[in-house]
Amino acid sequence: MGASTFNIGDLFQGTLNPLRVVISLVASLVIGLIIYFVYRKTFAGVVYSRSFNLSLIMLTMVSALVLMMISSNMALSLGMVGALSIVRFRTAIKDPIDTVFMFWAVGEGLAVGAGFLDVGFIGVLVIGLLLLIVTGIKGSQASPFLLILHYDERASQQIKGMIKQLPRARVKSKTVQRDGIELTVELRIRESDVDFVDKFLRVQGVFDATLVAHQGDLIS
Repeated sequence: MGASTFNIGDLFQGTLNPLRVVISLVASLVIGLIIYFVYRKTFAGVVYSRSFNLSLIMLTMVSALVLMMISSNMALSLGMVGALSIVRFRTAIKDPIDTVFMFWAVGEGLAVGAGFLDVGFIGVLVIGLLLLIVTGIKGSQASPFLLILHYDERASQQIKGMIKQLPRARVKSKTVQRDGIELTVELRIRESDVDFVDKFLRVQGVFDATLVAHQGDLIS
């Protein structure tokens, strides 16, 4: 009688067993941590949300767990589909890339839950590496910013001359009040070239100058 060999693929066939659950949850945790790292490194918004990033890890693990239960019992799968259909998610996703990360986490969880561990790991590595490369290329280029100025009327001419010297500067809004003027300018610069903001404060009549990273893209 020959010795039987152990094949991990046999764990993901047939009925659900505790070892399969543990391996799948550990694998989905590792994949979720990779997604967490990629999201943190590639985040380009204004306010980073650590809770949203942590939810990507949980979303990967929960997706894998749900698919394991659905695939193990046909009657249970019909009941869970009905139960999940009444769930309503009311959290607004402001950045489209956040939605992409959520689908990515769900897709990885489904791959692991279905037993395709190789597909899950290859997918997370390839997609993660691609995002890091694209973000690295974009980070070396100029990024969109909003320059907000509050100044007195006497500084208008000098402010106009300084704005004309800024790269790809476009006036977005101008509010005139009794106590001064508020001007919002959209421009594209590198993150290392922000020292020019101090020059506006040296102008007589300028109250304050604020530079804010802009999430949108500038129109060429």
